[in-house]
Amino acid sequence: MIPQVNDLISSPMTHRFGDVFNPPGLTNFVGTVQADIDLTGIRSLNFPPFGSGQLLTAGLFIEGLYFPATGTPVTFYWRPDKIIRTAEFRGLFLQSETVMLTGKNGVIIRLKVENRSGNNRTVAVKFGLAGSITRTITKWNSFIPPSEDGNIIETDATHAAVIFKARNSQAFQIQGVFPFAENVNPAWIDSHLALAAGETKTLYYLSIVGENINNIITQYDEISASPNAAILKTENDWNAELKAIFTPGNNRYSGYLPILFTDDKDILKLYLMGILSVVYFKRDNPYSVYGRAYDSLMPRYWLTTTFLWDYHLSQLVHSLLDPDVMQKYLEHWMQMDIHHHFGSDYLTGGPVGPWYSVNDYAMLSMSSYFLRWNGRKDWLTKKIDGAQINDSGPKIVLEHLQKHADSWNFFKSKHGLADYGSINNLLECVSTYIHEVASLNAGNVFNLRFMADLLDLSGQPEKARKYRAEAATLLPEVQKLYKPGAGFWHARFPDGKMVEVRHCYDFFTTINTIGDDLTASQKTEMFRFFNEELKTETWIRAMSAYDDNTMFSPRPDHQWNGGYPAWPPQAAGALYKIGHGNVAFEWIKGVARSANQGPFGQAQFIESIVTPEDGGARKCPYDYPYLCDWAVSGGGAWINVIIESIFGVQAGLNDIIAKPDFGVFDPKAELHNLRYHGKRFNVTQSGIREVGKDE
Repeated sequence: MIPQVNDLISSPMTHRFGDVFNPPGLTNFVGTVQADIDLTGIRSLNFPPFGSGQLLTAGLFIEGLYFPATGTPVTFYWRPDKIIRTAEFRGLFLQSETVMLTGKNGVIIRLKVENRSGNNRTVAVKFGLAGSITRTITKWNSFIPPSEDGNIIETDATHAAVIFKARNSQAFQIQGVFPFAENVNPAWIDSHLALAAGETKTLYYLSIVGENINNIITQYDEISASPNAAILKTENDWNAELKAIFTPGNNRYSGYLPILFTDDKDILKLYLMGILSVVYFKRDNPYSVYGRAYDSLMPRYWLTTTFLWDYHLSQLVHSLLDPDVMQKYLEHWMQMDIHHHFGSDYLTGGPVGPWYSVNDYAMLSMSSYFLRWNGRKDWLTKKIDGAQINDSGPKIVLEHLQKHADSWNFFKSKHGLADYGSINNLLECVSTYIHEVASLNAGNVFNLRFMADLLDLSGQPEKARKYRAEAATLLPEVQKLYKPGAGFWHARFPDGKMVEVRHCYDFFTTINTIGDDLTASQKTEMFRFFNEELKTETWIRAMSAYDDNTMFSPRPDHQWNGGYPAWPPQAAGALYKIGHGNVAFEWIKGVARSANQGPFGQAQFIESIVTPEDGGARKCPYDYPYLCDWAVSGGGAWINVIIESIFGVQAGLNDIIAKPDFGVFDPKAELHNLRYHGKRFNVTQSGIREVGKDE
């Protein structure tokens, strides 16, 4: 099916201040915003290069009381186009809708106040306001977005608004309330609503950001004249966006995704929310130096940064939906020193952060997906400049990829494996997952073999044999890290000490890269380890609770109390690879309950640690010690499970086949318009067939 916004609405999420809860966020493909645990409050309103940091504004006061201070529960619903919040308080039913404006640096909140007291009454409603607007190109390469203290504040009685002006940059923000605003104060705007019994009245809060005050006021006037039309425009635009995602020849993406037809609502939910977990990070920001970008986190952290790791985890979506952008990113990263940085910033094009050890494996894996699905073999001979990283000059893509395949030798230790550094280069919150780890060294075997395939494709069989021989030599060295009988692997430290790491990342990465080289007993033991120590009813433990490192950190993306959203689909794919598709399918039917809070969070708690959110693993909050954002782009990994595992599609460099593994999945399910090498295919339980040319 092709969904519309209401098909993707979240479960009701009822919370009040102090709960373990990460409120939902929104994007309009330029900026982002997050709801506060309040009826109207918003925070982290940022449209790079215009930043407000994580400042809270638009807080609601009823009868003079700050609404969160009343302890009244608020029920949240997320949709792609809006956040709906409802509450009942002292005979009033309150409902707000928060919407990011299409094509503008703005947000609008529609607040409806219904009198259910049975008596006529007048209700005092006040919006608290704050501003910290700034404009900067260079200060976004930090995890907290920039802001500017000490804004100049002016009231504008004509518009019932307050204008915030940056002192040290060219940036303005207007915040106003209409149509019943009475008193406009630098810190608040209030209204008094005379309500008959059963009557409802509506207030609007509107904020516009930019560098030209006249343009901002013009936009404010335009929206305030027809606020409902602006809200409807955003809904219609999102429905058009959702249609474009699945439409060959659409005008919004350089590709498209297949439509999944099935009566299995759980699998459909995983598929659609996995797609949204990538689409929600699309940024068509006019200030981007390389055009369209895909962020990795939102709405609080690293708002202009694309991490190689997260992009790689959603590589199938990128390959099919927006291959032109994927090619651009790969070429950009070939010109960047990825051994000293984890990503790039779209405002400057420059590198961001320290080295993530996964980068070389990510580059080869992404290139594999890009080439296999798109068939752009001539890309391998395209010249890409490498001068920025002290290379000898332009190299063709094939040579750049060869450099990434070879780089493990640069990190090679005296023990024969690559040493991938310290905690900040790997999982950040697992202090024993360092140095020689099984996952990325198995990834090196994949890299060498893929390089051999490319050399064969390029007519260089002698070089290809060399790379296959190197992979064959490396493989038994990787196997030395395995703990026989246990189902998990060791990390080896520089002094030769072998340290047990009972982690899901080793489990699925080794299977997904060297699965055919594992022995039958290893597969049996690894399955048992996953089943007994990692799998939960609705999610995954990133690390076993039996691991000695459990006390090091409570951060649930990589520790014992939860998991990053790409880990369940990566694990499910691994289960299919080792012949346990039936177990994987039953498990992900339960995990589907966790796709009920909008795009997947940076981490979600297992159900035995934090009470589930309407049956699903609850998203981890953003505050200390968790520091996890509301959404992350790695959730796109779910598409691999549906296309590659359940439908069994295998896209090669030269041909495509399908070996479906439906098990008890809907036997009538079909994938329509799967794009491969300029052709469209349909896939059913019976296999794959070509249905037409790409448009």
